[in-house]
Amino acid sequence: MAISTTSSTATPTPAATPTPTAASVTKNAAQSLLTSLNAGSGIDTASLVPSLVEAQFAAKTAQLTAKSKTITTQISGLASLKSAISGFSTAYAALVKGGTLTSQPTSSNTAALGVSALAGAKVSGLSSTISVNQLAAAQTIRTTAAVADRTAVIGSGSFTLNFGTATYDAAGTKMTGFTAGGGTAVTIDVTDASLDGIAAAINAKGAGVTASVVTDSNGSAYLSMKGATGASQAFTMTATTDTSGKLAAYNVGPGATNTSVTAAAQNAKLTVDGIAVERASNTINNLVTGVKLQLNAVSTGPVTLGSTTPTSALSQAVSDVVETYNQVMATLTEQTDPVTGVLRADPAAKTLLSSLKALTLAPLSGDTGGGSPTTLAQIGVATNRDGTLRVDAAALSNAMLTNSSAIETMLNGSADGKTGLGAVLNAITTSATNTTVGLGASQTRYTAAQSAIADAEAKIADQSAAMTTRLTQQFSSMNSRVSSYKSIQSFLTNQIAAWNKSDS
Repeated sequence: MAISTTSSTATPTPAATPTPTAASVTKNAAQSLLTSLNAGSGIDTASLVPSLVEAQFAAKTAQLTAKSKTITTQISGLASLKSAISGFSTAYAALVKGGTLTSQPTSSNTAALGVSALAGAKVSGLSSTISVNQLAAAQTIRTTAAVADRTAVIGSGSFTLNFGTATYDAAGTKMTGFTAGGGTAVTIDVTDASLDGIAAAINAKGAGVTASVVTDSNGSAYLSMKGATGASQAFTMTATTDTSGKLAAYNVGPGATNTSVTAAAQNAKLTVDGIAVERASNTINNLVTGVKLQLNAVSTGPVTLGSTTPTSALSQAVSDVVETYNQVMATLTEQTDPVTGVLRADPAAKTLLSSLKALTLAPLSGDTGGGSPTTLAQIGVATNRDGTLRVDAAALSNAMLTNSSAIETMLNGSADGKTGLGAVLNAITTSATNTTVGLGASQTRYTAAQSAIADAEAKIADQSAAMTTRLTQQFSSMNSRVSSYKSIQSFLTNQIAAWNKSDS
């Protein structure tokens, strides 16, 4: 089963558009002013003022834009890393939870005794012998008198249902004794009930006895009642109020004449490693540690229980871990590249990189002194020069042959979740996404910086608007004066021309 993660790559930084310098914008604005004045057409305030305003704030605006682009790329890079490492940890946890990496119990006679592992159980090294001597059974009762019409009203009143242990005659068809258990008696009320109505009233109580009406080949109907398995689940049913005088015909228990026992309540009997035990059910979860037993039939001899290690699944899991690790490492290496990485100076990203590089040497089990492998490096996971991992197939195969149970423990972890590869990955992920010192903290910091840039840009916008208003007013006033001067100049020029003409 492959491990897959979904990781996004950082948004590439867009190519920067050349921003006019303050000096060039000012020069253009001044040239526009001179041209306007020399042309005698007045000042083009609509184009001149924006140019001057842009020149005033060009450098600061360009600086803020560059910072904003960088921070946006950094936030995108953080999202990529968080997605990659979280996906790695989550995918591996799902693989372990699926149970494919855990040893499974085996039975030498599944027809008599089926076995399966309980959730989270470790059954590696299981060895036991069990003989199934008797299956658990539920007490089953039927009426002996035929009813022609199952929907016809029989009577009204109530029954009292009691649970306990019973004794039966040699034939097993009559209850000869009954000892009530410690439970509370159950009252079942019936009103103008038919045979179907009595069955429905019993079922409606949900007290542990189910009833059904069975019709034979002649069309005659009979009431059938069945309890839960186990010797202590025998039951009696007595008509305590009988307004019609007909309900007593459906009594169950010692002395009942119109009902018959078709199956006696009994426990399952087994011999486990030479010890006789009894259970009330044929499905047993509390006899062999970590194993659910399903009793199917009485065995002719001892049934041997063992376990099988999923070596192929474990080997595949190691390969999948290496493949996924390399995918995560590729994203992390790109983001932290000393030259081009947008997160090259981010401490949380650097810490995550160091943590992942140490993964192959991290102890994955508590057996540090027993000679069994405890790290990925010891079972054939090697590190390449570029930091990626590879699987030494020969070393892994040899480790599987000699220490498969240790590898199973490493990959599955302990029952308390404190050891194992999943626990290590979870610890790395928790640390990496921490909001105090991890990527979460970096994201908070970058988001705050982005907000500060937005505030600064808003301030520049306000200042630009104010400057635009001020310059527009100034140039408008100056334009009026220039126009006045030109009018005087024109008058004087015309006057001089008139004087010259009169002199000639």
